[in-house]
Amino acid sequence: MLFRDQTLAAIASGEVTLAFRRWRRPTVKAGGRVRTASGVVLIGDIAVAEMSALSERDASAAGFPTLAALREMLGPDDGTPVYRIELTSIEPDERAALRGEASLSDADWHALTARFARWDKTAPGYFQSILRAIGAHPEVRAAVLAAKAGVETPKFKRDVRKLGEFGLTESLEIGYRLSPRGGAVLEKLREHRL
Repeated sequence: MLFRDQTLAAIASGEVTLAFRRWRRPTVKAGGRVRTASGVVLIGDIAVAEMSALSERDASAAGFPTLAALREMLGPDDGTPVYRIELTSIEPDERAALRGEASLSDADWHALTARFARWDKTAPGYFQSILRAIGAHPEVRAAVLAAKAGVETPKFKRDVRKLGEFGLTESLEIGYRLSPRGGAVLEKLREHRL
């Protein structure tokens, strides 16, 4: 679920409390979280909404100036359900703070190497190779890096997200870069020749 920067600011201020999407099935869950550039959007209830029941109040709560603007965004009725999604708040993304922590404790290092070992059971050294590739080629498209790694682009992107969960990588407009923490891990990998 994507949000514009202006919408994220309005969610943070409490002005926007709803979103409407036309989906075959929801891409978020009630009680779930959506990571964005501005933080983590917390999702409340989700329900199918009838287009005819939408109101000016709904449009305003979703950040639209008019009901007509909301209906225009949703497009013509093609049989795909419209979902009403409650947006409860935005929390800071804990990964942002983690990314800046370049000093690794022994416990951090052991936890990361244990995680790499679990992930790399079928292809030893694969995740370390992703870190090395991003470190050597920041801001390079995922498809290019995936081809160099010999994997399909969707798999590569999923695997980079795993590294991102530990604060090691940052997604950019195009490609990725290592965070300070990722750089520290890569340096430790070099020292230990892993």
